[in-house]
Amino acid sequence: MSAPAKIARATVYPRNTLNLLSREEIVALADAEGPLQRLFRDCALAILNVDTQEDDASRILDRYRDFAVRVLPQERGVKLEIENAPAQAFVDGKIIRGIQEHLFAALRDILYLDYLKRLRAGNGPADPASEVFEILRNARALRPDRPVGMVICWGGHSVPREEYDFSKQVGYELGLRGLDIATGCGIGAMKGPMKGAAIGHAKQQIRDGRYLGLSEPGIIASEPPNAIVNELVILPDIEKRLEAFVRLAHAIVVFPGGVGTLEELLYLFAVLMHPDNRQQLPLVLAGPESTRDYFARVERFLVATLGEGVRRHYSLVVGDAAEVARRLEAGVEQVFAQRRARGEAYYFNWSLSVPAELQTPFDPTHENMAALCLDPHLPPHRLAAELRRAFSGIVAGNVKAVGIERVRRHGPFLLRGDARLMAAMDELLTALAAEGRMRLGRRYRPCYRIEPLEVRSRGA
Repeated sequence: MSAPAKIARATVYPRNTLNLLSREEIVALADAEGPLQRLFRDCALAILNVDTQEDDASRILDRYRDFAVRVLPQERGVKLEIENAPAQAFVDGKIIRGIQEHLFAALRDILYLDYLKRLRAGNGPADPASEVFEILRNARALRPDRPVGMVICWGGHSVPREEYDFSKQVGYELGLRGLDIATGCGIGAMKGPMKGAAIGHAKQQIRDGRYLGLSEPGIIASEPPNAIVNELVILPDIEKRLEAFVRLAHAIVVFPGGVGTLEELLYLFAVLMHPDNRQQLPLVLAGPESTRDYFARVERFLVATLGEGVRRHYSLVVGDAAEVARRLEAGVEQVFAQRRARGEAYYFNWSLSVPAELQTPFDPTHENMAALCLDPHLPPHRLAAELRRAFSGIVAGNVKAVGIERVRRHGPFLLRGDARLMAAMDELLTALAAEGRMRLGRRYRPCYRIEPLEVRSRGA
């Protein structure tokens, strides 16, 4: 593989965000071996590596071993000194403005997360919903001045052109209807809706369309923010990232994807099927005609694991982008009417019950993965939460640096559970790998191993 093009040295100043830092923050960021500096360095590299076709975080970090970023104080605030940065983030030696904003958004969020951690030291864990709210508020992602209309778009980063084009067409139809877009901010079915919505907004002369990207440090290297994102928020972990999505959402559309998309979908069903949640979020599964078999497999897996009742929580639209947008717009209007009638906030869904098992960060070690309770006798929302953790671990083993290293050292993760449930999971995962949805551009080597448990007789 040829050496990547790099910019040897660049100076970057704040734009629209974070031009003041305290002395304490400067000292923490100036410590080359300190945790804040290392975290910001990795996030900054991911942001500068925009539109990459590589999703292996360990390879990206290795390819740019000589990358460095320093935060330097000056009388008017701060500046960044950058060395050996990916060249695609620059034009004629000058950083692209959107990427410039992303850099300082990441710095803003990393410092705020550290502030919250120190503020609450010794006082026990904070309420996760309140912490998500505070992070979004600090990033100015909560907009009480805006009408209801935030559509969450989930889907894979490794998708064929036809699926990307369909996601872009859906985004275009949403943009024509004045709706905003939030995604995981990467490429593929995350970039497509934003790009389409930008065109739809332009045709309707909407100049303040929102293209909100939500990420977290563990995934940002393999899914760097695409160039359409005009608001970026870094959450501390995948659990808070997912909670931010569902509490911001007025409607959700899920395009075809791999294990990350299935993780998101299972998280959502763990919320929607919880007995405390009688309100619903409008949810549409959508793709071009060529994805009928994909969705048939996904539905077989969902019904085999969570039961027929799961079908009540979504609708499926294949091949008709305008119909997808119409259903989502109708769902947004329904959400607006419900929250208005109840006197609830439009911009953050406080009343949604997110159970503790979805809020507690899951560390995908080999021990934790093997200990998951993949038992069909669990209530559906509990089983969905356990399956979400299993898929989260596979995501880590596929693309996250820490997960890749664990698999390299100790071999594949072991997943054990009921024989029929594990057969359904194995069928789905095998199909995802065969379709190239696990990784970008390379043959997939599974980071997991499935072991069905023997079913004991009643007299045992």
